[in-house]
Amino acid sequence: MISTRLSLIVVLLASVNGERNEDAVQPCAEVKTSSSVVVVGSSVSASCTVREDCPIPIPPSVPLEWQLDGKGLPSSSVANQSGSTSTVVIPNFNSTTAVLTCTVQTSPPQIVGGVQIRTGYLPSVPQNLHCQTNLTTPSTMLCSWDPGRDSLLLTGYSLHTYIRDSKKNHSYSVPPGRRHHTIPRSDFTWYSNMEIYVRAQNELGESASAAVVVEPLSAAKFDPPEILSLHAPPKQYGCLKIRWQLSQHEAWVQDVINVEVRLTALNSVQLVSIQEVRSFEKRARPSRPICRLLHGTRYVGQMRVRYRQSPWSEWSGTRSGVTLESAPTGRLDSWMKVSGDHTHKQVSVHLFWKPSKQFRANGQNVSYVVSRVKEPGERARLCATAERHCTFRAPARASRVYLSSVNAAGRSRPIEIRIYRNKDYRAVTDMTVTPYDDTSLVVTWTSLHTPSLLGFMVEWRPLLKTDPAHLQFQSTNQTQSSLIIAGSIEPYKPYGISVYPRFKDGIGLPQTANAFSRQKAPSTVPKLRTEKTWQFDVELIWDDIPLDEMNGEIQGYKVFYSEENGPVRVVQAKPDKRRVLLKDLNPMSVYEAVLEASTFGGSRNGSKIHFKTESFDIVFVVTIVSFIMVMISTSIIIFVYYSSRGRFKNHFCPIIPDPANSSIKDLSTESLEDIHFFNSKEPSLSQLSFLALPTKSQKEEDDDWLNSAEDTSDLGESICGSPFIPGYCGSNSDSVPYATVIFSSPSTSPDPRENHTYLRSESTQPLLEAEEAFTPKCYQNITADKIKEEPCFFGPSDCDETEHETDIGWEDFPFLRALALNDIENE
Repeated sequence: MISTRLSLIVVLLASVNGERNEDAVQPCAEVKTSSSVVVVGSSVSASCTVREDCPIPIPPSVPLEWQLDGKGLPSSSVANQSGSTSTVVIPNFNSTTAVLTCTVQTSPPQIVGGVQIRTGYLPSVPQNLHCQTNLTTPSTMLCSWDPGRDSLLLTGYSLHTYIRDSKKNHSYSVPPGRRHHTIPRSDFTWYSNMEIYVRAQNELGESASAAVVVEPLSAAKFDPPEILSLHAPPKQYGCLKIRWQLSQHEAWVQDVINVEVRLTALNSVQLVSIQEVRSFEKRARPSRPICRLLHGTRYVGQMRVRYRQSPWSEWSGTRSGVTLESAPTGRLDSWMKVSGDHTHKQVSVHLFWKPSKQFRANGQNVSYVVSRVKEPGERARLCATAERHCTFRAPARASRVYLSSVNAAGRSRPIEIRIYRNKDYRAVTDMTVTPYDDTSLVVTWTSLHTPSLLGFMVEWRPLLKTDPAHLQFQSTNQTQSSLIIAGSIEPYKPYGISVYPRFKDGIGLPQTANAFSRQKAPSTVPKLRTEKTWQFDVELIWDDIPLDEMNGEIQGYKVFYSEENGPVRVVQAKPDKRRVLLKDLNPMSVYEAVLEASTFGGSRNGSKIHFKTESFDIVFVVTIVSFIMVMISTSIIIFVYYSSRGRFKNHFCPIIPDPANSSIKDLSTESLEDIHFFNSKEPSLSQLSFLALPTKSQKEEDDDWLNSAEDTSDLGESICGSPFIPGYCGSNSDSVPYATVIFSSPSTSPDPRENHTYLRSESTQPLLEAEEAFTPKCYQNITADKIKEEPCFFGPSDCDETEHETDIGWEDFPFLRALALNDIENE
């Protein structure tokens, strides 16, 4: 079905395009249209009439239908319908190209006829018609134009000329697709005006451009002229004169020529355009002098020409010339730095200067002279140089010097420069330097209020260049707190910037900072080196990054290190450090490390290194082990020695001394100093307890002791032979006895007439066992008059047995003897 339709459409298109041959198949219907080419958006009408000799049987009752590119048109478009004829109207035809077919609605539907319809626009009016004459041989005139909007149809152009003087017309057909045409030299004259226009034509109609009037010579583009000389006229300062000529095949032109001259000097450009009339006999055309130029300055000149309103020629070759010199004029800005102690006879002065905006060197070779006096002579000259800085020695009391510039034509007026002293004044704080762009920096600061402050001097220099000639400076007033440094700043290069306060009587202390206009990662990273190696630690060091390879301010270093197939660890180092210590490493292991250096603009890693930790030192290990063994052996020997003699036990658990073999002489308690009844000549007593009871009657005191067993807790676990508890006996065989003296009155002032009471107590401390054998088994209270028979107070003997012994040796009981003697003295 689809192939049948396509074949029929091809046949129809072939018939529409006029292709006829004997084998061609004739369509069954004739389709006619108002126009096969219409304007986009216009209406199209068509009619379809079935031929009588159509080989397809078409019943009369079957209607004819219309299709546009295979899509059926609505029935409302059909204007007239009969058995063999149908008419259709398309009100708005927007397709660029479409096939309108007539179809019979049989089974299947049959295409009986059709026609191709194309749309487009009227040709646009050609715009911007211009012509240019070529003066080379052979001379021609080239005209070109802008075709405007595409008409969607094949459009042809033609160029038409009319010479007013000769009244000749010429027409030139332009091949399709071309938008320019060349007129031969035979069809125009140099000084005759020509009317030229372009006509465009397609199937919908034609249009023509506006005519332009062209004089062929005025439309010519000349070749670049040739500059013969560029020199200064005599006695004309700041002037140059140019001699030039046209190219050889354009030398016949003897009319007024427009000339434009471009002079370049000191990175500035001056454009001068002049017109001149010259006799036609000479080829060389000297122009009027070009003045208002700098004196004594070399200029490089170029020029171009044109005839009336013709296009400018290309720029000529260059030629240089020098204006006449004169003495320098204008002011020089200066900056002075004084070093040295003013208490000495001389100081060192470093003077810098630069041309101000008003300064004119007025010569090519300019030098500068610094002198002590205003009218310099050989003896008064401090230095003479072609540079813009000078260092000299000056007397400490000198207050000024004079600076002047000199060239071949003369000397400028001297400039007085004061010698300022350095002052210990601080008027600049919070100085910062930030990038403004890749070639400039912004310096900001805060000024302290000082009455004598005149302003500030901002100084900057490239840190990679040590020559003082690269130092630059700029002065500001006292109200200014920022400055943009531009013109000589390069990205990735370090610069040192300083801000000095200027006072009436000297220069104050500066604020200084280093800065980069733009930063990036360092160009190189130093290689790591092992400085020291131990079993568990390694110290790595590296060199400084060269200043010209930093490319920014170093923010810090990182060392990445790892054991083979182990985790990566990182150690950071400050910008001013060049070493790191790697700790907690494995002995006898190989590690890999790499150094990373960072700036604000990026980071870069250095090359990798490998290092190995130390193995264990056998001598060191043996020494440590031997020392430990000696210490252990010594401790064992000491322990055994003291244990065998009881000293070890007594050292750590001291024995409570026996009161019977003790004296109050060496007691440390200060309160014992008032006791007078002890004999100072008796042996010392190591431990003695005193209990001061409240002042009560003897009976009350006895009742208190009898009614409260807790009050005797400090006396030990057993009380043997106590007079207050008759018949009681402590039977703790593991205890050690000791004594407590009880006074009825305060112990510091005992009553001499009162008998003292002693309590026999025992200690449960295990270390006191060794002293039991040295304690007497039974003691008695003894007075000077008699020996009282009292129960046993001390000793482990049975309480049932009471010994009555009168024959007692006082040397055996020194403590009791002292008490007895004291009673006698009191009586």
